[in-house]
Amino acid sequence: MKITFINPPQTNSKYKFIGVVAPPLGIAYMAAVLEENNFDVSVIDASAMDMTWEALEKEIGRNSPNVVAITALTPTIEQALKTAQLVKKVCPDTVVVMGGYHPTFNHQELLEKDFIDIVVMGEGEFTVLELAKTLKNKGDLVEVKGIAFDNVVTPPRPLITDLDSLPFPALHLLPMDHYRLLNMKTNVATMITSRGCPMQCSFCASAALHGPKMRLRSPEKIVDEMEYLINEYGVETIAFMDDTFTLHSKRVKQICAEIKKRNLNVFWGCTARVDTLSEGVLKEMREAGCITMFMGVESADQQVLDHVNKKTTIAKIKQAFELSRKEKIRTIASVVLGMPGDTKESMSQTIKFVQELKPSYAIFSLATPYPGTRFYQQMKEKNLIKVKDWSKYTLISPIIDTMECSLEELKKIQSKAFRKFYLRPRYIFSQVWMDGPILLKTIVSVIRKVA
Repeated sequence: MKITFINPPQTNSKYKFIGVVAPPLGIAYMAAVLEENNFDVSVIDASAMDMTWEALEKEIGRNSPNVVAITALTPTIEQALKTAQLVKKVCPDTVVVMGGYHPTFNHQELLEKDFIDIVVMGEGEFTVLELAKTLKNKGDLVEVKGIAFDNVVTPPRPLITDLDSLPFPALHLLPMDHYRLLNMKTNVATMITSRGCPMQCSFCASAALHGPKMRLRSPEKIVDEMEYLINEYGVETIAFMDDTFTLHSKRVKQICAEIKKRNLNVFWGCTARVDTLSEGVLKEMREAGCITMFMGVESADQQVLDHVNKKTTIAKIKQAFELSRKEKIRTIASVVLGMPGDTKESMSQTIKFVQELKPSYAIFSLATPYPGTRFYQQMKEKNLIKVKDWSKYTLISPIIDTMECSLEELKKIQSKAFRKFYLRPRYIFSQVWMDGPILLKTIVSVIRKVA
């Protein structure tokens, strides 16, 4: 049985406009599990390859798979659906499976399409394996946990508790030379060290999918994979994609100690909560190769932070960025404008606040209620969702009204925020000194996207 995973062509990825193109880690994990069980697996990363629909059609025909599994986020669901149609056009008898964040929470909507046969819900590694075995043996799909088909929804599959039991992602199936970070030509790979997050911010789709319990890989297994990436693929930069890499400081120190023990020559970045960072932890992270942290600032208004269950304070945000600068670790400040309770004044304060934090980069997103989150349910109940087109759920397009701002006004505020942050002469001079001319390319891309 031949199984092909497809990451569809993407024109509206959340981070592609700032030069971030990362390997599709979920696909690589599922492919590895299938290969480990002797299935014939291939991957088409049409997004990284910037494939046209014509090129994708030819590639599908060349593969002639028995099963095609397509991944989909909310803003890319239309491309995923078009991909599914393409598969049925080229290979009418192929079983089309769709999974990912959006399908998990919208399976009924997708199964109304006659070109989608099965939806995988939740973490896919062992669901896809059981599904493949069942299809190969012509078994009963009702017995497969975590899927939906026709009018059937099977019981959910338990979350994977032992992440160390998973094989390393099948990166040999991916176009590794097409991934980049902030437009930098570097051999980059993604990793996870955990799944799940107990903080459960109301707007976070990842926390909704992976649950409130944090499941951890062992430090030894993590660094084993880092060493493998360096030796096998010449990887120079690793991005840890955990919901919150720094949640447990003791564990972070253990990982850093293991990296230093093996003398790994690699740079890495991670997600971080501002209330988990101390001078000691940051020092050890920097010594172990950490060069960038993605930190959720969200707002300068404490009431807004409390409303979205952020569980942090303005003072802790300030301290985290001060300590990061002291250790010379790049920071990416993530901000959300237009959350419930936001006013023109509070958003103006947030924009000013971010400049005062002096991050290396900033992303000013617009509040976006993703399916599966508490935020989505709250906005739906209050009838505040004004845009139904999923392709607009990119964090760049306005989706909900606030008390004071229309959708058009929110877009103008966002555009102003990007310009005020990135077009400051002092910022450009200091950041070019650190990151070189590549920064200018990133700035141009950002301004064009949000203009």
